[in-house]
Amino acid sequence: MTNPIAIEFVEPQLDTLGAEEERVVVVFAGSDGKLDIAARKVNSLTRKALSRLVESDRFEGMKSGEVAEIAYPFGMETESVLVVKLERNASATAARKAGGAIARSLGCKGALVLGASLKNVADVAYGMALRTYAYEDQKTGEKTAPANVRVAVKDVNAASEAFAPMAGVADGVFFTRDLVNAPANILTTTTFAEKLQELSALGVEVEVLEEDKLHELGMRTLLAVGQGSASPSKVVVMKWNGGGDEAPFALVGKGVVFDTGGISLKPAAGMEDMTMDMGGAGVVSGVMKAIATRGAKANVVGLVGLVENMPGSNATRPGDVVASMKGDTVEIINTDAEGRLVLADVMWYAQERFQPTAMINLATLTGAIIIALGSENAGVFSNNDELAGDFLAAAKVEDEGAWRMPLGDGYDALLKSNIADMKNVGGREGGSITAAQFLQRFVKPETPWIHLDIAGVASKKADGPLHPKGATGWGVRALDRLIRDRFEA
Repeated sequence: MTNPIAIEFVEPQLDTLGAEEERVVVVFAGSDGKLDIAARKVNSLTRKALSRLVESDRFEGMKSGEVAEIAYPFGMETESVLVVKLERNASATAARKAGGAIARSLGCKGALVLGASLKNVADVAYGMALRTYAYEDQKTGEKTAPANVRVAVKDVNAASEAFAPMAGVADGVFFTRDLVNAPANILTTTTFAEKLQELSALGVEVEVLEEDKLHELGMRTLLAVGQGSASPSKVVVMKWNGGGDEAPFALVGKGVVFDTGGISLKPAAGMEDMTMDMGGAGVVSGVMKAIATRGAKANVVGLVGLVENMPGSNATRPGDVVASMKGDTVEIINTDAEGRLVLADVMWYAQERFQPTAMINLATLTGAIIIALGSENAGVFSNNDELAGDFLAAAKVEDEGAWRMPLGDGYDALLKSNIADMKNVGGREGGSITAAQFLQRFVKPETPWIHLDIAGVASKKADGPLHPKGATGWGVRALDRLIRDRFEA
């Protein structure tokens, strides 16, 4: 698995700055162009190259967090000096984005970051850690792992203490990205479950429910999705007991390791992207790793339904009727609306077994949410205003886009079936909403619940401030923040 770069916080050593062994030195300047003591030292060594830069039209036109390079500076042994435009009291979000910009400029080079004057220097380091991700598991030859980074700060202990939980979350984000990026012949239902069992080394209790157990429990809608595949369907239960005796907070993820659409076969163009249809399960897995790594003082249970949707000879047909674990019957109109069938049984099981204090499910569920919100926001559907508000606040703090969507009886009526209790689709209109309405039928009235449709945000075609193109790890940071703020003892 991919690990974040090693970041070490050190005391400033300005006397030896000109001869530092790092190939890159990073300094900061606010929009007023004023240089802190470390930057002034670099300015002196480079015969005022920094002051000429910050007084230039180029620097004036730079946005907050942007980076300018002074290559092979005279008077220093380094290959380059990176000058970052950032206010000393910049917000955590701005500091993280600046860290991401530094990481993009660094590539694989090591660096000394002179951040002693910054308020949120740990967040700069966090942004650097998040942005240096690269998925190279399927490439041969030498890996391009970045060199270590040292960050000079006023108080090493304080910075290290602030960064420690961030590093744990970065581990979780990288875990999610690795899972989502992995091709389906590598990340099968079996290998996915095996990777999750490795979390037991961090203190997570991991239990794998095999197909015989799923049949015994009556998870027939989940099993219907995977019955056309040679890969066995599984449910993995991960328990983190970091709190007291209170009921756990539950996370449930859709883990379709590859989605052909089944008998309702998808078009060939772009089908290779369906390796990411286990994105919801990937986020749940990343959150469990994050909270275990940082030792969260909360009880959290994560459940993922792992299946493969294939058009085999035993595959579910459009028009088949299947009974869920809850007991409701579902007329399967479209076998490509499979994620909700997986979630329905796992959500019901989570509530029956754990009686959670609240439950959030995540899924790359509908293309309709991409039409509605693009790739900037996940869709948020909820039966509880307080829980929804807490999650949206957490997502805002972590700068992970999320937008609340409606639910209502009028949408629910679109799921009416003539031969069963419900259909699994409600037509083209409001497709992401009717999918959420379907899921809500498997939520007990007393359970505060959120459905997150992450189809547009789980994987992206372009780089972002804190991620390269491909899997983003969206949701790990926001959910970790929610657990920290709402559920930790």
